[in-house]
Amino acid sequence: MSPGIRKKGSGRYGYTPMMSTPKGGDMVREVFVFGAGKVGKNLARACRETGCKVTLRAARAGLPTKPLEADFVIIAVRDGDIANVAAALVERKLIGHAPCVVVHCAGALGPEALAAARVHNVHVAQMHPMISFAAPDTLPDLRRGQLHVDGDKRAVTVAKGLGKQLGMTPRTIAGLDRIAYHAAAGLVANGAAALAAGGVELLGRAGIDAKTAAKMLGPLLRSVGDNVEQLGLPQALTGPVRRGDKNAVMKHLATIERLAPHLAGFYAAAARAQLPLARSLGEAPRGNFDEIEAVLSARG
Repeated sequence: MSPGIRKKGSGRYGYTPMMSTPKGGDMVREVFVFGAGKVGKNLARACRETGCKVTLRAARAGLPTKPLEADFVIIAVRDGDIANVAAALVERKLIGHAPCVVVHCAGALGPEALAAARVHNVHVAQMHPMISFAAPDTLPDLRRGQLHVDGDKRAVTVAKGLGKQLGMTPRTIAGLDRIAYHAAAGLVANGAAALAAGGVELLGRAGIDAKTAAKMLGPLLRSVGDNVEQLGLPQALTGPVRRGDKNAVMKHLATIERLAPHLAGFYAAAARAQLPLARSLGEAPRGNFDEIEAVLSARG
């Protein structure tokens, strides 16, 4: 998928996938995806929409009995199972008879999780999409999504090419602390879902049904994401903390404590985290931010 070429009615999001980036032997033509969970099933669908021949096999079905013909193998299973699958691919002689790339999609694991698969004709890599895959049958928009790729030179080249075919932004970050990287992704993606759940509950207290509340908050979250990507931080911050509006913060806290007291700590923690951003923007006198901090600190 690509943000550059659009055509009504073509592909999942109404655009034509970019097929011209990889050249020659670097073009992925046939993909085997092992693991039909949220990530595996959606990556299989996305690859299929670029024109790749794709075989998707659920992990519960076990590995196939015949050698794989695919030139690109995606292992999309739980982190703890990746090394065992890599070893089994070699032990059962499913790979190695022809050139192929084998990747896994775990954010916290490097290419060494696939060390057992690093045999003649096989190159391995980590290929982690920093995208939220929430349901097996709901393909998220991959366009501009970050794809961290690391491993053998050829595997990195081919995986980055596939990433570009999918409309993603592949990159390799030298010396990456993968646990911190994965924790950051979880903090934002999982934290945002929990934050939205609190928002839906509070909107419910305001008289809005949950389905409507979700439809209201989804576009709001997307706009925040767009602002973070396009404006960066701290510029993406909006709201009363940025403005130094102590009274608005106090009213919010009082209302939340009255309607949904268990969310007050969540609100206060989020507001406290906004203060350094607001201070750096400096759109209100410093004393205003000190007053907000004092209000938040009074809650403990």
